[in-house]
Amino acid sequence: MLARVWAPEAESVVCVVGDQAEPSREPMRRAHGADGNGWWTGPELPHGTDYAYEVDGEGPWPDPRSAQQPHGVHGASRVFDSGLHRWADGTWAGVDALGAVFYELHVGAFTPQGTLDAAAAQLPALRSIGVDVVELMPLAPFPGRHGWGYDGVSLYGVHEAYGGPAALQRFVDAAHQAGLGVCLDVVYNHLGPDGNYLSKFGPYFTDAHDTPWGWAVNLDQPHADGMRRFICDNALRWFRDFHIDCLRLDAVHELKDDSERHVLAQLSDETSELSRSIGRPLSLVAESDLNDDIMVTPTADGGYGMTAQWNDDVHHALHAYLTGERHGYYTDFGSVEALDKVYRDVFWHNGTFSPFRGKVWGRPVGPDIDRRRFVVCASNHDQVGNRAIGDRPSTTLSPGAQATSLAFILLSPFTPMLFMGEEYGETRPFMFFTEHDEPLGSAVSEGRMSEFGGHGWEELYGGVVHVPDPQDRTTFLRSKLGDGVAAEGTIHDALREWVRQLMALRHEAQARDAWVKHGARISELAPRVVTMHGPLTVHANLSDAPASVPNGDVAAQFGEVIVEESGALRLPPDSLVVVRASGTRARAPGY
Repeated sequence: MLARVWAPEAESVVCVVGDQAEPSREPMRRAHGADGNGWWTGPELPHGTDYAYEVDGEGPWPDPRSAQQPHGVHGASRVFDSGLHRWADGTWAGVDALGAVFYELHVGAFTPQGTLDAAAAQLPALRSIGVDVVELMPLAPFPGRHGWGYDGVSLYGVHEAYGGPAALQRFVDAAHQAGLGVCLDVVYNHLGPDGNYLSKFGPYFTDAHDTPWGWAVNLDQPHADGMRRFICDNALRWFRDFHIDCLRLDAVHELKDDSERHVLAQLSDETSELSRSIGRPLSLVAESDLNDDIMVTPTADGGYGMTAQWNDDVHHALHAYLTGERHGYYTDFGSVEALDKVYRDVFWHNGTFSPFRGKVWGRPVGPDIDRRRFVVCASNHDQVGNRAIGDRPSTTLSPGAQATSLAFILLSPFTPMLFMGEEYGETRPFMFFTEHDEPLGSAVSEGRMSEFGGHGWEELYGGVVHVPDPQDRTTFLRSKLGDGVAAEGTIHDALREWVRQLMALRHEAQARDAWVKHGARISELAPRVVTMHGPLTVHANLSDAPASVPNGDVAAQFGEVIVEESGALRLPPDSLVVVRASGTRARAPGY
């Protein structure tokens, strides 16, 4: 590797090579011509070499584009030659993210070992239930051994506790051989506070904009090209050198960019160009809370060109309806009318007033936008982990309500996502956990405690809320799945089999163009007897009494569904049935 670093305002840069106790110091030179614009170049460094940079006599600091941080986020970087891996995925043609079933997991909590290699061993099991794409929460190095990863500081690297960059290549290779795509969660809107040395090298940040984390990344001020290339080159590297299929971009609404061409549009166009070059689909999925379809509008039409975007409104409407919760942002949801609107129109607030936000929010989705461009879920790391005690819906929902939640997500016209363990009703919590040094660790613990002083948590949990300390190692250990996807038991087995049936039926439903373009409808036949209308109609009886629903060609059922003399289907409490619009009264096995 040629030592190379962007430091446009520096007077001198030195590459510190080898053992940091007795290193060699190699002065670097300003690059000129096409390689100029603030870049410095130095010696050739072989694979496995430790190195760092001094800027104007200060440092040494890790490489901003470090591929590996074996000594932690404050230590020297290590050269990683991505070309050494011998790929075995030559027949992999890629995966279309639109309509694919995503499965979000945290590498550290997914298996007892908490490594990419251990997670790779579980991939065939995920494929067997119908998962198409595994989505990995952020892997960039962060302080300590365990954390969520959204405070990563070496965005080109892979956390050592997970196995480092070579382990990620092995994981992706194994996924492709199992028939699974891989989506990597990346964070470009900020870096963590501990181990972030980017500002030592140049104007990567600007005080022209504010974010929840302080100064914004510099996308539109002098020398902004450095950060824009830092982001775009990072994304292209994951696609090219690690064979990643999709990137999930964290909180893109915090990428403050007033330039003529938004950085997301630039990234979209460059990703499309690389996709054409390597001959397989590459996808970008944006997390945005703006309720604005500009994210998925093509760049040629003035949009940002994302393949898809997360849609929290479907989660909020479904969660509030099933659980009855109305605290915090759920105050805007809970009715069947809200559920119906998000399934038809995508967003609940699409130019309407939000009581929670205290202002008009969002805008309508264009009538021709494919509903598969919106990723929906009933659980994810945010919606579970950002609860006071990290409790999953499965701890309070009945089996039938859990089955309803799965059916309303997997048979929706959107692109569905499951959160690890959801497919079998995992009840272990997924909590917020960190391993920061002091004094940051205490500040994080205190901040977490104060954060949950409101939002109605005491009322929700029926008493004083004991918020888990994110710095306590037991908080992390209690968040592990433990046995991964191998949990057994009556309800676990029933839900897992239910998911398999839904996955098979989903492919049938997706063939209906009108469904994915115009959405689905939700209605109640009676209080808590709810129906999702589509190519496959789901009737769920969440009431305390039996209910009759219209008959059809029964495709799947959860519970003992009975055909009445009238021809209607009788659902006992806590059961549901999936029927085709017309056909025979074929029976499907219950649980």
